[in-house]
Amino acid sequence: MQKLKIGGKYKHHKGNFYRVISIARSSEDLEELVVYEALYDNPRSKIWVRPKKMFEENVVKDGKNVPRFKFVKE
Repeated sequence: MQKLKIGGKYKHHKGNFYRVISIARSSEDLEELVVYEALYDNPRSKIWVRPKKMFEENVVKDGKNVPRFKFVKE
């Protein structure tokens, strides 16, 4: 996968769009976390975090190996 772009817009494999805000570290184990913002009306939360490794991994969708989040633009 490409280097993660802070401020970049990404499309989740389920179709929603997000903007990466920053990379943070877990205070427990120093794992890198991606801080990102939902670019749609989400009643649960606007800001999310996910382990960077998981953000960048591929998932199987309709029998195909696809990125969990695909970069679309700056």
